[in-house]
Formats: sequence, structure tokens, C-alpha cells
Amino acid sequence: MSGHLPYHPRIKWKVIALVVAAAVISRHQAGAQNVPPISGGTGFITSTNGGSTTYLPVIAPTLVVPLGNHLLVESRATILESYFPRGGGQPGYTHQRFLGLSFLQADLLASSHVSVVAGEFLTPFGTYNERLSPIWISNFEDAPLIYSLGTMSTASSVGGMVRGSAYSSDKVNLTYAGYFSAASTNEQFDSERSTGGQASAYFPMPRVEIGYSFGRLLQDTRENFSGAHLWWEPADTYLRLRSEYARGPHAQGYWIEADYRLARFHGEDSFVGRLEPVFRMQQTFRSAPDSEDGLPSANTQRADFAIDYRFAHEIRINTSYSRQFSSIGNRNIWETGIVYRFLVPTWRSR
Repeated sequence: MSGHLPYHPRIKWKVIALVVAAAVISRHQAGAQNVPPISGGTGFITSTNGGSTTYLPVIAPTLVVPLGNHLLVESRATILESYFPRGGGQPGYTHQRFLGLSFLQADLLASSHVSVVAGEFLTPFGTYNERLSPIWISNFEDAPLIYSLGTMSTASSVGGMVRGSAYSSDKVNLTYAGYFSAASTNEQFDSERSTGGQASAYFPMPRVEIGYSFGRLLQDTRENFSGAHLWWEPADTYLRLRSEYARGPHAQGYWIEADYRLARFHGEDSFVGRLEPVFRMQQTFRSAPDSEDGLPSANTQRADFAIDYRFAHEIRINTSYSRQFSSIGNRNIWETGIVYRFLVPTWRSR
């Protein structure tokens, strides 16, 4: 899970005031026809890593505020309380509170092919950061090992971005994104000076998507990052195959994930049809020491097995077991999470 920053009351109220102000303006301009929704997820997660168990109650609300027909303000926050064992052999647990924004951005819909984004936005590198990181979407409770490669360690950027659809037909859809991020040491809006972009091609008939990502860090030691992804969701099946590769100056790696919902057996609402087995294989390869890229310090292999169960009313239970192999030590990782996805209007329409 990304975007967790130390709790700070002053920042909290500044952020809330900004978002509320945008919602009030939206209500004044849009009236009852365009009520901004608050969506997101809340959950309780447990993680046992190498025999040490952590408990994480979390809520991640997302607000989308339309300001007219061409402007949106959107934001997602993470409020989390982490309970983990005391260090130094002391008995019992201690806890830490977090409040952080994953993004707070304004989107100008300039044309059918161009959107201009300004503010704090998720760094467009790879697929996990923008598409799979919310707790109500991801099949696993933790991110892939290569997650930090290309996202510049903070997962978000502060600056501007241009993105959209370059070309679309019944055979292919070409999309693009390019951004520039300024360096910021603000406790809430933390980012590194960087630039990069992403291009992808989606083929509707075979339901295949391929893409390439590039990022360049422009502060301190200048470094380049590159990545590629391949997704396949065959038609008329419940099978999904996702994969991603990323390379940095001192490490590289990949992950491949396959999940299959058993809805062919008596339908999606049957007991068996709500089950979703998931398997993820991932590896990282270290070429030089680097304590800041977020990857393991030695070559690592990891196999993740999960069984997700989808209840009615947007409630889901995720359970997973992982076995990690590395020259610095092998370990077992057990994770369980119960997640509820919600969607409510900010006020009643007339």
C-alpha cells in the first residue's frame, strides 16, 4: 500500500478544507445533476512475515468533484493504524498512525484526445501503481517486489501531466501519458524531480494490452528506469493474466499474476462462483547495492498463492500464503484481509 505518511493534524485540516471547498463549489455550479460521489474501501488486514504479525485497520476514501463539463478535482486518502510487535525482544505491541494522500489533482478535459493534469498524481509507470494499488481492487494485500522501480520511491509526482487516447478504432486503442514532477520535501506532498511517460496499445478482439514505461530521475544521481507490461483477459472466460517487468540502474525484476473466478460453476452468485484462486510469481535480480530503490538486497524469488471470496454487497475476503527464497534468508508470509467497497453521494440530489 502506498502513500502512507506520518500523521500531522495541521496538514489534515488543510487537506480537508481544500477538498470540502472544491465540493462546495461543485454543488454551487453543478446543482443536483452532477453530485460528486465519495467512493473507496475500508478494511482490516493482518500480515505475518517471518513469524511477526502486524494488524492494519485502514480506510481509503476517494472523492471526485466535477467543476463544470471540462474540469474535475479528484483525490484519494489513506487513513491507517498499524499495530506491530515491539522491537528489542520486548513483549506486546505498539502502534503508529498514518494519514496520507495518494493523489490530489485537477483534470482538465481539453479534448477527446487530451487531458491535462496538475497537482499530486500517481506516477504513470507500469500498471500496478495506477490500476491495482487500491485495497478494493488488488488480489493481494501487498504490492509486487518491483513496485518502487520507476515510481521514484514516493509513488506520486507533484507537477503536470498530459495523457489521453492518441488513436482508437475497433481494432486497436493507443494511449499515452507524459509527466514532469518537481522536487518537493513537503511532509504531505513529497516527490522527486523526475520526468517520464507511458504508451500502450489495447487490442479489443483478443483483449490483449501491451505497454512500455520510461522514467528519469533528475535530482542527485540521474537515473533511468524502464518497464513493460502485458495483460490478457480472454473473452467469454473469467481468466485474467497480468504481467509486468521493470528495470532500474541497480536491479530489475518481474511479476506474473493469473486469477480465475469459478463463476462458470452455477454462476457468479453461487457459493463456488464467488471463489477466486490467484497465483503470482515474481523475481528480482540485484546487479549492484542500492539501499534506496526499495527492492531486496539480494536476488529473490517469491511465489504467492491466494484464495479470494466475494460476498454480496461489495465485501471481499482475501487470504494468501507466500514463500520467499533469497540468499539472505527464506521466509513464509501469511496475509488475510476483509475489505468493504463503498460508494455514497456527498449530498442528496433534488
